[in-house]
Parts: sequence; structure tokens; C-alpha cells
Amino acid sequence: MIPDPVVLFAAVILLLPMGYFLLAAPAFLLVKLEIPAVARLLRGVFNAYFVVLAISGVIGTLAFAVEGRLGVALGIGLIAAFAILGRRWFLRQMDAELNARDAGDPDAARRMRRLHWGGMLCNALQLVALVGSIPYMATPA
Repeated sequence: MIPDPVVLFAAVILLLPMGYFLLAAPAFLLVKLEIPAVARLLRGVFNAYFVVLAISGVIGTLAFAVEGRLGVALGIGLIAAFAILGRRWFLRQMDAELNARDAGDPDAARRMRRLHWGGMLCNALQLVALVGSIPYMATPA
């Protein structure tokens, strides 16, 4: 059986932002989040990740739906929904910690670091689930 190229293309579109974030986000573990520019850059990286993941998730969902793979489309749609809803929650939390740090809260950087770790963990879990399901997505229905 020959894999469906549309399905593989949709999977690659989703893998790109997840893989990039998997490689880029750990670099922020090497710097202090007490530095305002670093903390704002980390917020920007998360913002861009969520936006690109939402867009690629919608594209992937549409591609799978057009191909008639509604179960896979639902799974990819859940990733897109997580990115859309998670972005709002995550950036609100990050902004609260940035404001707390600017107000002199000494624990704000620690809480930002916890958010950072949580975001990386969520991305890694989604990436593992996506990579693990590629053999099932690639074979014709």
C-alpha cells in the first residue's frame, strides 16, 4: 500500500512547529528569567508556537477531513483546539508573572520557569503522540 501524500504532508506541517519548539525552548533553561528581555522573548516564542500550531492544526484537520479520515481529523482538531485555548490561558499566566516580576515579586521568575517547563512538556507529549500515530495515519483507510 502506498501512503497518502496529502496525509503525510499534513503530518509534516504539524511536526514542523512542534519540532522547532522542542529544539528552541530548552535554550531558555540556560538563561535567567529575571532578565526582562529574556522573559519577554520567551513569551514571544510561546506566542508564536501557539499561533503556528493552531494554524497548522487547522490545515491538518481540513486535509484529513477532505481525505475522509474523520477520526484522524478529530485528533488533529484537538491539537489545534489545545493550541487556540492553551495560548489564551498560557499567555495570561505569563503576563501575570511578568507583571509580578516587574512589581518586585522575587518568586515570579520561578513561576515563569514552571510555566516554561509545563509548556515544553505539553509540546513533547503532543509530539510523541503525533509521531507515534504517523504509521496509522499514513496507511490508506
